[in-house]
Amino acid sequence: MPYNSYFPVGYQPSQTYYPQYVYPQAQQAQAVPSVQPTQPQQPNQPMTSGIIWVQGEAGAKSYLVAPNTTVQLWDSERQTIYIKSADASGMPSIKTLDYTIREIPQNNVPLAPAFDSAAFATKDEVNILSERISALQGKLEGIAAKPAGRPKKEVTENE
Repeated sequence: MPYNSYFPVGYQPSQTYYPQYVYPQAQQAQAVPSVQPTQPQQPNQPMTSGIIWVQGEAGAKSYLVAPNTTVQLWDSERQTIYIKSADASGMPSIKTLDYTIREIPQNNVPLAPAFDSAAFATKDEVNILSERISALQGKLEGIAAKPAGRPKKEVTENE
């Protein structure tokens, strides 16, 4: 059993209670004075944004990653994001992504993609094509109705 000369056995600093002093005026308002535990105040910790900044590809390569984890590393020098992963044995791998910032117009309507109108047919062109197809179908039906091959001669009895 380890020997601890600083604190008595069973001492737990997180459960320490500090009694509150009750002033005489407050004691008159309360019928029964009570002792309430107070929580020690923790210093304010700065808010972290969750973005890990590195300086260039060398900074991304030197960033240590625990086994079976993946982290996003943002380059402070270029518009690049490094995704660094480590497998179960701790072997790291890096994927490099380049990003661009897109501008959105003031009226919050995204820009429509530009297209070439010459690549599309007009209604008139479609109607003309439809008429030509109908005419070709009529000709094909006429050819299919005629008998195939040479017409046979009728044989007369005299021959």
